[in-house]
Amino acid sequence: MSAEPQLIPASSQTVGPYFRIGLEYMTDPTEAAEKDTITIRGRVLDRDRAPVADAMLEFWNPSATFAEPTAIPTGFARAATDDDGNFCVRMAKPAQITANDGLMQAPHMLVLVFARGLLRHLISRVYFDGESSNSTDAVLSTIPADRRHTLVAHRDGQNSFCWNVVLQGKDETVFFAW
Repeated sequence: MSAEPQLIPASSQTVGPYFRIGLEYMTDPTEAAEKDTITIRGRVLDRDRAPVADAMLEFWNPSATFAEPTAIPTGFARAATDDDGNFCVRMAKPAQITANDGLMQAPHMLVLVFARGLLRHLISRVYFDGESSNSTDAVLSTIPADRRHTLVAHRDGQNSFCWNVVLQGKDETVFFAW
């Protein structure tokens, strides 16, 4: 009797490249026009600081998504990068929230990064410079102090922020294993 063959798990398929034609469904920025809207601009860069021209980012605003369970969620947006790795998204500014464990979380957005060569999407967060609750945020406070800056978007206008996503290397953006 022969031994059972040992099975090994198959790898995931890569999540990119993304072709812009597949991103025709984009969130209408006027959905958030009645609320305090912000614009987040930035670039997706590889380890050599070269632009990633075919990435897609999904932004989830937890305060908008869960504020009214019966409402149509407006706390979601997608942004594709251009040839220079630039992205831009406009949505309602998140508010401070209380997590399921009762801990307060500073205004932030959950960000999923999809790009060529990744076997799975990357999970990150973006916080906003100048928020007093950043110093007591339950998640941000678990990140080593010298790495927290990779999660903080810096104000570059009235309601505009700049945040770059670095996929590897020096100043790599913090990614979570959730």
